Formats: sequence, structure tokens, C-alpha cells
Amino acid sequence: MAALRVLRRAARAPPLCRAASGSRPPSVPERIEEKRRAALLGGGQSRIDAQHKRGKLTARERILLLLDPDSFDEYDMFVEHRCSDFGMDSNKNKYPGDSVVTGRGRINGRLAYVFSQDFTVFGGSLSGAHAQKICKVMDQAAMVGAPVIGLNDSGGARIQEGVESLAGYADIFLRNVLCSGVVPQISLIMGPCAGGAVYSPALTDFTFMVKDTSYLFITGPDVVKSVTNEDVTQEQLGGAKTHTAVSGVAHRAFENDIDALLNLREFFNYLPLSNRDPAPVCECHDPSDRLVPELDTVVPIESTKAYDMLDIIHSIADEREFFEIMPSYARNIVVGFARMNGRTVGIVGNQPKVASGCLDINSSVKGARFVRFCDAFNIPLITFVDVPGFLPGTAQEYGGIIRHGAKLLFAFAEATVPKITIITRKAYGGAYDVMSSKHLRGDANYAWPTAEVAVMGAKGAVQIIFRGKEADAEAEYVDKFANPFPAAMRGFVDDIIQPSATRMRICHDLDVLASKTQSNPWKKHANIPL
Repeated sequence: MAALRVLRRAARAPPLCRAASGSRPPSVPERIEEKRRAALLGGGQSRIDAQHKRGKLTARERILLLLDPDSFDEYDMFVEHRCSDFGMDSNKNKYPGDSVVTGRGRINGRLAYVFSQDFTVFGGSLSGAHAQKICKVMDQAAMVGAPVIGLNDSGGARIQEGVESLAGYADIFLRNVLCSGVVPQISLIMGPCAGGAVYSPALTDFTFMVKDTSYLFITGPDVVKSVTNEDVTQEQLGGAKTHTAVSGVAHRAFENDIDALLNLREFFNYLPLSNRDPAPVCECHDPSDRLVPELDTVVPIESTKAYDMLDIIHSIADEREFFEIMPSYARNIVVGFARMNGRTVGIVGNQPKVASGCLDINSSVKGARFVRFCDAFNIPLITFVDVPGFLPGTAQEYGGIIRHGAKLLFAFAEATVPKITIITRKAYGGAYDVMSSKHLRGDANYAWPTAEVAVMGAKGAVQIIFRGKEADAEAEYVDKFANPFPAAMRGFVDDIIQPSATRMRICHDLDVLASKTQSNPWKKHANIPL
């Protein structure tokens, strides 16, 4: 916060004295200093005050809060837009740096490239110069291997520039695609983001939003009203709640700018800098051989009774810390980042508390995208399985559950990172195969004593097999199949382990698998069923 106070004092400093009439013009150093001060002031003090009244920080304040103190090196502070139409070439419409602040810095000592759109300058609208600045940092980030973080707060394309503004968006989109799987890309929506501008965040790996002040939509409420006659507010159409709980466009939402930026700093620690780096490893004070006795009783005796998969995840993770991704969307599957013995891991788990942990369209897509990110950036995958199958019904079938469910299957099968799977209870039907089974090149597959690996539940299976003669047959079926032995005898699970030893086994396996090398057949790219 001290850095923010310094920035505000600098912005409010009086301008350098201009030369009196007839005296010498300002020297080059004086002109440089004056331009720097103008850039720090953005659109002017009145617009900065208006930004603060809306509960929002300025573009520069956001960067200073996100990055380590004194680590920000700014690029293109003197760049100005090149538009000469509609009076845009007058001095009052020229702002050094235009409507975006770009550069590089460090987050907890690790390199990151960042751009922060400045709503105080033309509402953060994108000009050709604005796009050029963003493209420059993205190109350099890809070249040196460092993440790109975009702080979005823009009214959209700069109308005065016409097609040049649209070309600028396309230039950014191209780099989003080329950087995909090369360096992590993170978008933090901190204000409006509308029209074509929404496709850049959509192309990045993670999109976060700020509650009540950020909006994402293709067309605003007025256009929706004129075309479909629907009355809808900005918040209902494209607010944080809509995109984190209904559409799945955004991965998480935070209370305000400060909360969002501090959480982003924490999140950044889980990520490698590029696809050439291994998963980050930090100092760990949580013993890798720690036993977790509470896991021995976490799964209820009754197979139909729910429990919380998050209890298991928190219990086995270092310091019980878990950064969940998309916690409000498709809640029947849990995905997120944790550390095991200091090493970043991606965790995927069915959630028995929601829809009994069934896989459906939304959970399959959510899981698949997360698995593919982890695989692209060398992050080991740990999968907890308690899945009774795919969700039945016409809504799922008509919506394409076959195609969407195949995405999760594809993602797990394609992944070459270390894969460790623990079956905690049910693993029924095709969903058993999909959830990182041994058949999909799982490296270490374990079952708890409560595990059941079968084609379906005992009651349904008995009705099909015995057809009305099932008086004592259910008990026989349960004895044969509703336990982990059939899978273990066939080598489909490597061991039946005591739940309390789960953390220890995972940590030991990760140490061994750290040197794993595996590749897929050469191809230009795969054709995942989109």
C-alpha cells in the first residue's frame, strides 16, 4: 500500500514550470519528465477520483498491488494513439501510454508479464496503439517463458479508430492462441469487458472476476432488449455470479479489487512459468509420511449416504491448503491446485454431496479443461473417484453428454504427466474408465477398502441378471463385486490401501514419478471432440 501512496503523490505533483515567452523551450529531460508525470496521471485526477468512488483501483494501483515492490519495469510509457479523425489528434486527446499500462515484474520473486487497462483514458477502449502494447508483452513473455496476466477494465473497441481497433483485437487473439500451452495466461476482469473483447479472456487459461464491478457479455442489456425483448440487468446478463455459477465462463469471483489481486498472487505460486518448467516445488513443513486417521471413517458405511470430497482433499494436502477452481459451477466435480510435499499438483475428484457425484455435461467439460491445463504445464494429477456413472435423462442426451463426456476421457487418456488415482467408493460403468483408470495409462491406481468397481450398482445388476429371482441374489452380487478385490486381482488397481496412509503413498509416488518420461505418437494436433 506504501507504493500506492507514492504513486498518488507523484500523480498530484505540480507540473514542471514552462519556459516564459521568449525564453528557451523545455529541454529534452524536462519534456521526458513531464510526459512521465502525465502518464502516471492517466486520464486526470477527476477520473481517478471517479474510479475510486466506484470502489475500483486505477490501472497502475492494481499493478503495484499485484507485483512485488519496486519490481515493475514499464514498457511503452510514451506511446500515444495515432488516430486523427473526429478531433482525436488534438493535444487534449493525447495521453502518454494511451489506455493501457504494460510491462514486466515479479510475483514472489518469479517473473510475470502484465497489462492493465486504464479506464480513466477513453474508458480503457482499445486502439491500435493499445493493442500493439499488449502484443509486445505477450510476444516477449512467450519468448522468455513467463506467464501473462491481463487486468481487464475496458469499454471495448475505440469507435473513432474503426477497423484498426478490430484488427488490434485479432492481433491479441492470435497471440492468445499461439501462447496457449506455452505460458500460463490469466485474465482478471475488473470492470466492463464487452463485445469482441470477451474472446481474449475466453482464450486464456483462467478467468477471474470481481463481484459487482465486472461484466462479461457479447451484447449489452439494451441490445438484448431490442432483439429478444428480454429485460435483463448488466449483473444478470454478465456479472460474476452469472459466469461463475451458470455459464462457467469464469473460474472464480472475488469481493473487490484488493481481494482479487491478493488471491491472484497466491494462485500464481502454484503455476510453472512455462511449459518448459517442472511443477513448482516450495519448502514444506508438513511431513510427507503424515498419517491421516480421520480418513479411515470419512466414507459412510451406507453406500447411498453422501460425504464431502473436500474433506479428503484438505486432509491430504500440505497444510490443508487447496485452491479450488470453479467452486460454484458443476459442483458435482471438484478441481483445483494443492501441494504434496511442497510440489504443485492438480486434483480432480467426484463430489458425492452433489448429484451423488455423477458425471454430466458441465462437469465433464470442467474436468477436461483442467486436466489438459495440468498436462500442458507438467503438473501431476491426483484423482479421487466416487462416481456412480453418467447422469441419465433426456436433457443430458439431447445436450450431447456422449460428446462432452468423451472430452474428459480424451483429456485423461492424452495426459502424460504423473497420474495417481484413488478409488474411495463407487467406480461404476464407463465413468470408472473415464476417471483416470489404469487403462488410461494411470501410473499408480489405488482402492480404499470401501471401493466398489463394477458395471453398475448391485440392485440394478441383480434385476437384470436374475429377472425376478433376485431374493438372495443381491447379497451374492455384493459379495462378488461390491468390493475392491475383483479389480485388484486383475491388476486394475495396484494396491488396496488404508485411507489414513493415502497422503504418504501419494508423496512417495510423486517422488518416484518426478523423472517420468512418456510421449504420444507424433501428430500435428489431436482432434478432441469439441
